[in-house]
Amino acid sequence: MVNMRSLRMAATSDLTSRARVRDAAIVRFGRDGFEVGLRAIAKDAGVSAAGIVKLFGSKDGLREACDEHVFAVVRDTKREVLADRGAPGAFIGQLAMMDGYRPMIAYTLRSIQAGGEHARDFIEHMVADAVEYVAAGVEAGVIVPSRDEEARVRFLLGSTLGSLLLELSMNTDPDAIDTAAFWERALGRLTLPALELYTEGFLVDRDMLDAYLLYIPDPPAEAAGRMA
Repeated sequence: MVNMRSLRMAATSDLTSRARVRDAAIVRFGRDGFEVGLRAIAKDAGVSAAGIVKLFGSKDGLREACDEHVFAVVRDTKREVLADRGAPGAFIGQLAMMDGYRPMIAYTLRSIQAGGEHARDFIEHMVADAVEYVAAGVEAGVIVPSRDEEARVRFLLGSTLGSLLLELSMNTDPDAIDTAAFWERALGRLTLPALELYTEGFLVDRDMLDAYLLYIPDPPAEAAGRMA
């Protein structure tokens, strides 16, 4: 007779093992890039390399699980911040929890740095998710709508991730991405100007925008709430 309690305990243990290995891989990939071997990840997670293969099938399978987890955390976090009129409080709370997010940000930067088809797919997935959570913010009334939401999302992602990649590339310490000092400096340089631009704008009038809309052959429709 099958012991259902034992099966449930085994399932829970397996899920815990998957999460432990996945989280260790996110940290290690973010720190050292995707050339790191399974043995290093296995040592961090307290399992064997063969155990990782049993859990995820391959290193590619492990990376896919890492991708899915990072996407889910970013998506849920952004929805919490952008789709609620209590967003400013949520944003401050998440800044206070930044230690927990650093490995995922580092993982994201390494994914983009790696280049190739995987990096392109990673970015496109981020764009698709961002279009959805920004739309939720527009619907909640905390974000101004755009004439071209996907184009705006691509610009915002490029600005944020590009700024962090620039900080990383300018740093002479190869281990900088693993230090609190690097993240405090990089995020400190990014957060205030980003919030100023998002909240207060940059240009004092819309002359350049109007001139551009007249110049392009097929301008998008004026977004709701942006009518002059």
